[in-house]
Amino acid sequence: MTDTIDFTHDASATSWVESANGHPHFPVQNLPLGVFSPSGEGKPRGGMAIGDMILDVAAVADMLEGDAANAARLAGNATLNDLLAKGQGATRKLRQAVFTLLTDDGKKKAVSEALYKAEDCTLHLPVHIGDYTDFYTGIHHATNIGSLFRPDNPLLPNYKYVPIGYHGRTSSVRLSGVNVKRPSGQTKAPDADKPSFGPSKRLDYELEMAIWVGEGNALGEPIPIGEAESHIAGISILNDWSARDIQAWEYQPLGPFLAKNFHSTISPWIVTLDALAPFREAQPARPAGDPAPLDYLSDAEDQAHGAFGVTMEVYLSTAKMREDGEAPHKLSSGPMTAMYWTAAQLVTHHAVGGCNMQPGDLLGTGTLTSGEDGGEGSLIELTEGGKKPISLPNGETRTFLEDGDEVIMVAFAEKDGFARIGLGECRATIIG
Repeated sequence: MTDTIDFTHDASATSWVESANGHPHFPVQNLPLGVFSPSGEGKPRGGMAIGDMILDVAAVADMLEGDAANAARLAGNATLNDLLAKGQGATRKLRQAVFTLLTDDGKKKAVSEALYKAEDCTLHLPVHIGDYTDFYTGIHHATNIGSLFRPDNPLLPNYKYVPIGYHGRTSSVRLSGVNVKRPSGQTKAPDADKPSFGPSKRLDYELEMAIWVGEGNALGEPIPIGEAESHIAGISILNDWSARDIQAWEYQPLGPFLAKNFHSTISPWIVTLDALAPFREAQPARPAGDPAPLDYLSDAEDQAHGAFGVTMEVYLSTAKMREDGEAPHKLSSGPMTAMYWTAAQLVTHHAVGGCNMQPGDLLGTGTLTSGEDGGEGSLIELTEGGKKPISLPNGETRTFLEDGDEVIMVAFAEKDGFARIGLGECRATIIG
């Protein structure tokens, strides 16, 4: 494991940025990385979220030294790819140095000039995403979906041996807040003689997490499981929207296509593994009878600490709810530990055949469902394939998403003895 607990995790530490103290997502113990542009100043550049403010990282480079200063200057680019390529050592030094600036009252006057109110800034995609792979690590989700189509055999034989994934579309990845246009495509009703074309009627969300690649590897050079975490820059929230009716017709024999390529939404902040160090957990034990991972995916340290103690929640706000001033309704919540495979195992398997991972590559966990009632990560699970509509507090019902519906995802980590940190929000509204 490359992340350790240090002075930046001290729960009693406070910042002279007053909004950071007790902030549910961005206290000084977090300092996630993103890209922003201040109002009227145009140029996107790297920033760190601190309370209700954003720190222009490159603007404080001259107040730092050595590796931290070099990392801060790299953060002045319009994307974070060059910074992430330097690996966890660079981002760790940067986070530690910025933590010191923001907790030292003597630095307040100088550093304040590099702070901007978040509400006055525009956020951007934090990296140029070269490649996007979506995995299928949520075993409870996989079982639920499989049960809809194969009640007697929901999981295919390879699931417990291979981290299943497919290559997604990077061009349609968008930041939280960008509207999602309802996709059109071919669908075929069970009793129809032939397919028809039109807008999807079974549009769904998927509660996922994003894993960002930092330092890459050369083509033809696999990443050993014991080194895989050193190639992970951090995590964000991911909503991989799905058109279930289009998917049902097109996915055989080659898998997802138009049902997935129209839009994927990510949250704007990358929470580093260093910030998450206090919240690491053992990978849940596999059920009795499940096969052990093959040797190239087996590592005792990864099994002992490779999971993330992150809680995820998803909310729905309909157009009528917003019109009436009603708060979003929580649909479900669950833990990131619902992953059957660890993040390190995903990286190792992805590269085992020689694939060259690159800084800024995006790996999706797949939909994460807790396995308990109230922990479903998608509407197709909540409604049992659309058979049982859910009732909202205002009397509206839903089987799948309707135009005007806004889906809001949040995630956070909390543990006794440490400050709670969050990943912010991942939200978008469906439009016709």
